[in-house]
Amino acid sequence: MKRDTKVLQVDESNKTATEEKTSPQEPKSKRGKHGKKKGKKKPVSFEAMQAKFPRHSVEKVLRIPLAILEQNAGKDCADSDVAKFVGVGFNGPFKVEISSALKYGFLDRPSHGRVRVTDLARKILRPQQPSDKIDGLRKAVLNAPDISDVYNHYRGEHLPDRQFFENALVDKFKIPKEKVSEFISVFDDTLQAANLIETKNNKVHVLDVSKDATSTGEEDTARIKKLSRDVKIGDSDTCFVMMPFAAPLGQYYASIYEPAIKKAGLKPVRADAEIFGTGKIIDQVWAGINGAKVLVAELTKRNPNVFYELGLAHALQKPVVLVSSNEEDVPFDLKHIRVIYYDQTDPFWGSKLLDKVAENIISAIRNPEEAIFARAVEAI
Repeated sequence: MKRDTKVLQVDESNKTATEEKTSPQEPKSKRGKHGKKKGKKKPVSFEAMQAKFPRHSVEKVLRIPLAILEQNAGKDCADSDVAKFVGVGFNGPFKVEISSALKYGFLDRPSHGRVRVTDLARKILRPQQPSDKIDGLRKAVLNAPDISDVYNHYRGEHLPDRQFFENALVDKFKIPKEKVSEFISVFDDTLQAANLIETKNNKVHVLDVSKDATSTGEEDTARIKKLSRDVKIGDSDTCFVMMPFAAPLGQYYASIYEPAIKKAGLKPVRADAEIFGTGKIIDQVWAGINGAKVLVAELTKRNPNVFYELGLAHALQKPVVLVSSNEEDVPFDLKHIRVIYYDQTDPFWGSKLLDKVAENIISAIRNPEEAIFARAVEAI
């Protein structure tokens, strides 16, 4: 049987990774001590050796496509030429900066060792209408590895306090512990540049711009699919919704919460006509909450029935997705749990909320510690 094997080696003299192929049919005289073929080493690209997330903020690396546009008429060029255009040495730090520009989508590679300016960079640097720059920066955020995942996870919510945020970055997003501070700095600067974060009541709020007039919904579906990996949801698993019955909030069940729960793969149940049958109402509510895999609570207007049901859910240590249009309606002792905030002045608030609820339901099943009140209190 013919078979090629690959062996990854590290050249200790310059710390570059190399890859070799060994063929069993080659004469032993052409192989090394362990039977590996002697010959030319194929270098692994510099970008492949770097950290997954861009090591620079989005505004920092825009100087690269800008220099190419101004000094080379936007034509593709060698990496070493770019260094000359920028006015720096063609060394390791600048190569990392090129890697960051590639990760944001400001550059691409027409061939090995060469770069060219993308339409996204041109849109930001040579805008044709007022919204081009900010739209382009936000697209760059969604392009960037790790940064896009963290943004999408917290969009429409407040970032947790620093220690909780650091823990999430390491445990959930697999950011190396020694690079967490660097990541947070790049993440903060980049979202600031794209106008994606704002401070509310001493909390950093992440704006949700996942929808616009040109959205196709494909990115939302892809996020749901990615989150659903390895999450076990049975055909009979339910999501219990705790919310007022009266309009306008009561109308959100059919238009937002029910389709969101179905999108997450669960069966929606609410404590109204679906629960109120024969027997005591409280028994029906208790059974609905106790039998649910996860729950959703609409806290807007502080409805007493909702808070009663929420108390039952907490007593049972059930994971709950909290939702509110008003931060003041969220009690202080619940603010350590993730809360989805929606803005009804946003023309796309309904579709944004629908997708965000679906995502947070799956996230609550995957990571229940984020959505169980008792555990959150213990961590404080």
